[in-house]
This record gives sequence, C-alpha cells and structure tokens, in this order.
Amino acid sequence: MKPFPLWAICTIMLATLGMTACDINKGPAEKAGEKIDNVIEDTGEAIENAGDNT
Repeated sequence: MKPFPLWAICTIMLATLGMTACDINKGPAEKAGEKIDNVIEDTGEAIENAGDNT
C-alpha cells in the first residue's frame, strides 16, 4: 500500500481551513470540524516525522 502523499494532506488541510467560517459562536459541527482538522494536522506531522526518521 502506497502512503498518502504529504502534499495531498497539506492541500486537504488548506482547503478545509479556507472553507471555515469566521463566526464567533461555534456550533457543534464547527467544533467537530476543528477536531478533525487537528487530527489531520497531527497525522501529517507524524507522517513527516516518520519520513525524517527513515
């Protein structure tokens, strides 16, 4: 299985961040979206670190 390319992860993260609304009152969907963003960002960093260690 081929690993997911880092550029694709970065593109997804940027697209997700670009589509978020700038609202002070965050609803449950936005809070869930932020958690997903954090997981994706952490995963991307872990993949990058794993690549650096090999």
